Amino acid sequence: MRNQKNTKKTAKQQEHAGVISLTARGTGFIETPGFTEDVIIDPSCLNTALNNDEVRFSILPKKTRGRRAGRVLAVIKRSKTRFVGTLERKDGKFFLVPDDVKMYARIAIDDRLSSDAAGNKALVEMFMWKNAGESPRGKIIKIIGRKGNNNVEMEAIVLGRGFSAVFPAEVENEAKRMKMRGGRISDAEIAGRRDFRDTLTFTIDPADAKDFDDAISFRKLPGGNLEIGVHIADVSHFVREHSVLDREARKRGFSVYLVDRTIPMLPEALSNEVCSLNPNEDRLTFSAVFEMTSSGAVRNRWFGKTVIHSAKRFTYEEAQAVLAGKSAEHREALQALNGIAKKLREEKFSKGAVDFEQDEVRFELDDSGKPVRIFKKERLDTHKLVEEFMLLANKEVAEFIYRAREKKKSSEPFIYRVHDLPDRERIANLGMFVRALGYELPLRGGNASGKDLQALFEKLSGRAEESMIKTAAVRSMAKAVYSTVNIGHFGLSFEYYTHFTSPIRRYADLLVHRLLDRHLSGIAIPSSEWRSYETMARENTEQEIAAAEAERESRKYKQVEYMQSRIGETFDGIVSGVTEWGMYIEEVNTRSEGMVKLRDLQDDYYVLDEKTYSLVGEKTKKRFSLGDKARFRVVGADVERRTLDYALV
Repeated sequence: MRNQKNTKKTAKQQEHAGVISLTARGTGFIETPGFTEDVIIDPSCLNTALNNDEVRFSILPKKTRGRRAGRVLAVIKRSKTRFVGTLERKDGKFFLVPDDVKMYARIAIDDRLSSDAAGNKALVEMFMWKNAGESPRGKIIKIIGRKGNNNVEMEAIVLGRGFSAVFPAEVENEAKRMKMRGGRISDAEIAGRRDFRDTLTFTIDPADAKDFDDAISFRKLPGGNLEIGVHIADVSHFVREHSVLDREARKRGFSVYLVDRTIPMLPEALSNEVCSLNPNEDRLTFSAVFEMTSSGAVRNRWFGKTVIHSAKRFTYEEAQAVLAGKSAEHREALQALNGIAKKLREEKFSKGAVDFEQDEVRFELDDSGKPVRIFKKERLDTHKLVEEFMLLANKEVAEFIYRAREKKKSSEPFIYRVHDLPDRERIANLGMFVRALGYELPLRGGNASGKDLQALFEKLSGRAEESMIKTAAVRSMAKAVYSTVNIGHFGLSFEYYTHFTSPIRRYADLLVHRLLDRHLSGIAIPSSEWRSYETMARENTEQEIAAAEAERESRKYKQVEYMQSRIGETFDGIVSGVTEWGMYIEEVNTRSEGMVKLRDLQDDYYVLDEKTYSLVGEKTKKRFSLGDKARFRVVGADVERRTLDYALV
């Protein structure tokens, strides 16, 4: 009996819990406290586990490819149960083939469907799945439309990430009521706010922007200092806590910006109209107002509810033309603001901030949504001007609240935007990576400082491998997240930081507005509510990841679609990745990435040299390394799988 008890205890001790991440090839990895590396899960040991599921697993006695291996014992919690894909018919039965490449199982459909349903995109709810030997079963939530149609594909991307392009009727109706109520601002409402309507105020946004949630005011003060106001749409005035609008905004968390459309967090009656800081209209705002010197030093700060009247809606290009001397409209204000923004930027980098900014691509589409041109977005001084003043407001609000809580010895929650120090193992791998490419990243105490990373990026500026190394650096960093615990922001080198400046498109900013208003009004947060803010911070982080994935997927779809119409054409690219089955090449202008398969390299037998991130020919010793320039031809494009096939020229 004693031996039996010991055996059971030992077996139980070998069980662990964690979240599993799957590759497109179906291999799982589980990061678990107590292990120095991820536990690898072979596809045969998944036991129905899907990407990001919370699972219970055991460690196997034998290693796999030299790594600690495990077997999933049970799924504790599914990450998602709704999947988008294409309906296929086989032997009279319908299956959903998921678009998500990490969803390795076809879903058997219980619904009765007509034969012409095959080839349609659909959203399906998967039922409980416990037997890996059988297909999961599911029920259709929505048939989206024929695959290949632009609107269908974009909606499929949105639904696949848990968002919706339409609002429930009750949400739209409440938004319309709020629009009617906010159409004319009462004298009593204005009397309770600081009035900036006679102060020069303007917005600077993209040419195609529909909503304007931030404006900047400018005024000279006696004695030479400047009053600069950062005015943010007062969404909290219209979206009240626990209302239908609030519940929907919390559910969405973010606006989603696809290549050809925006899926807003709030209905257009609010986001594009009554909340938007449109020119030549009185608007309610929540503001951070600073008295500053011309060198960017903040002498005084004020936070509170305001009313503004924007005198001008600048596009970034129009404001840049003023700075270039091609227009005189509000030149004095823009030049002064630009001068201060440059000082703020210099100070930020001198303290260790890291510029992870990379070239961003834009798409020109025809009437059917097909991409006819992909080009790099030009980053102007006016982009940096707006960015620096938004960063200033976010930083100052966070510090103001933190200091106030500290002074009162209060544990009341606040929503911070935090960015932890890089993981030592990942930063060590980054150091080896950049060394293999001929660069050096100093590691002090096992980690890299922001100043060292920025120095590396400055050396890379304008070079072919700049984008690739920056991407690798971003992947080695901790993720910026929302949290009620302030640990600072490594990437920005700020001790205090939050998101205050975009409540039309981010729910976290709306929460920050409410918390700041409560503090300014002297209203305490009941301790019974404290934990709910931790929950909302976690939800916002998860929703941000989903929104970013949807945006990235829409770009990838359009890049593949663009290259699909250019099969046979030749382009210049950079080797962006090497694996044991091929090399990835990124086209220099469109950043469209495709693969050259090793089996298609006929001049030699190539093997992967992991130490130098190269493919090396066994006979010729010919080498393809990361960052190498490459001339290639497009030979294949699979829009469904979002993949491109290239061949070297």
